[in-house]
Amino acid sequence: MYKLICIIDYGMGNLKSVQKALKYIGTDSKITSDEHEIEKCSGIILPGVGAFPEAMKNLKKRNLDKILKKEAQSGKPFIGICLGMQLLFDMGEEIEECEGLGLIPGKIVKLYGNIKIPHMGWNNLIIEKQCEILKDVPENSYVYFVHSFYAKLKSKENLNAYGTYGEIDVPAVVNKGNVYGTQFHPEKSGDVGIKMLKNFVNMTI
Repeated sequence: MYKLICIIDYGMGNLKSVQKALKYIGTDSKITSDEHEIEKCSGIILPGVGAFPEAMKNLKKRNLDKILKKEAQSGKPFIGICLGMQLLFDMGEEIEECEGLGLIPGKIVKLYGNIKIPHMGWNNLIIEKQCEILKDVPENSYVYFVHSFYAKLKSKENLNAYGTYGEIDVPAVVNKGNVYGTQFHPEKSGDVGIKMLKNFVNMTI
């Protein structure tokens, strides 16, 4: 069957760089917010750059919150990147308390401690539990982060890999069923990130 990945356009995100990475690995993708295109696609990528409340407001304005929940519940492979990963959680505390998509249990809270915020740059991954996204990704691989908030998981069951920053073990790869998230930017993480995107594409029908 023809594979097409939908990159969700809600006015916030590194859309072109994600599309460029997919093109590099030979995968067709479409930047869209159209419900029918999202329903027909074989996999969904939710990117994101910016603030949690504004992102949720934009998703709701386009009815994308309901569409994305429905598609995630259908079993379709779905991955959130950076802010897109944070939106998968129940709640965010950035600026104000704001409800997320509720696809992975937990909330998004601010980084703390004697560290530079935002956390920006390369950090190694410590693999907690294998998953499809991490297939053939070596332990301690370096990936590229840019964020000021991080996920506080309700259950370690949903944690696949983390990166240590200051005193915080930052969830870096999370998963619940067909829904995945990366706090870092795979599209900016060199060969390791490309490998993870390939793994995601391989999950799609």
